[in-house]
Amino acid sequence: MMDDSKNIIIQAKNARVIAILAEKFDGSLDKAMDVFYHSTIAQMIQDGIADLHCRSDRYLADEIYREYTEDLY
Repeated sequence: MMDDSKNIIIQAKNARVIAILAEKFDGSLDKAMDVFYHSTIAQMIQDGIADLHCRSDRYLADEIYREYTEDLY
């Protein structure tokens, strides 16, 4: 896949995952974006590790939320 095409797919995936995270944060896109872009999983998606971009949006959002809540304790 060409780099431009891959970047577009990743950006669309990120937007959908952030939208799902926003639901978990009572509709706050700011909080969802902050949590997403500071997560280990977001970095792994960007780096192409383990083909995480192939996982469902809901799965990735749940994993990022789990990572966030674990970091709180």
